[in-house]
Amino acid sequence: MEVRQAYDYCEKVIAANSKSFYKTFSLLPKEKRKAVWAVYAFCRLADDIVDEGDNPVEELAKFEQEFQQFLKGQHNPENPMWVALADVFQTFDMDADAFSCLLRGQAMDLSFSRYETVEDLLDYCYHVASSVGLMLLPILAPGKTAVLKEGAVSLGYAMQLTNILRDVGEDLKIGRIYLPNEVLHKYSLADADLHNGQVSGEFVEVWEDLAKQAEQYYEHAFETIHEYPLSSRIAVKGAGLVYREILSAIRDKRYNVFKEKHFVSDESKQAILACL
Repeated sequence: MEVRQAYDYCEKVIAANSKSFYKTFSLLPKEKRKAVWAVYAFCRLADDIVDEGDNPVEELAKFEQEFQQFLKGQHNPENPMWVALADVFQTFDMDADAFSCLLRGQAMDLSFSRYETVEDLLDYCYHVASSVGLMLLPILAPGKTAVLKEGAVSLGYAMQLTNILRDVGEDLKIGRIYLPNEVLHKYSLADADLHNGQVSGEFVEVWEDLAKQAEQYYEHAFETIHEYPLSSRIAVKGAGLVYREILSAIRDKRYNVFKEKHFVSDESKQAILACL
């Protein structure tokens, strides 16, 4: 398969699965943009294995083996994701450990029980989201990993906490509660209250506790945004601002995350990006 075709495939994957990321990262120069598409395709496949696989434990282990073979220069030349990713690894100084970290995070979902503390939850967020930021740093800001690593980790925390706060209802349907027990206990909210799907005062307090932590991580991430090259800065900040806006959208809809999945409207995205 030609590299160009492989990148086209990866672009279709992100366009179909994440309109927000597709819109913001489309602002990147062509070479960086294509590389981001390839990394996203890798992450998407890992995520789909866990959420939709017939035998996710076995399939994820196989995917991890394929990645280890990929690192040795061996991959299926007809698989567009591997073809595109091979080109990325040749072009940029990629961090293979960050990719392995993501796969460990996906495995955490397969053995998921409950997170007792916020610290436990943030460890999960690091593996499934901050790792993505670390994957992208060599593409977005070559040579700047040391100065930008902390901000990239914070942005991953912020975005994954936002995902969790948006997807409370969807997660309940598949038997998952990511809200940590220590925060539920702090505001006297029981699991049964969550399953009842009522937006009570206690639930709002739990939600806002974690939302405010997410907003602090967004602010921390933005503190070093000026260290990104200008060609990447707008895309990274735009992605963060658009994702943070999900929290505002949920507040506007009175925290109804049990029966509805909230998105940022195209108009809001345009307004945010126009101000950058």
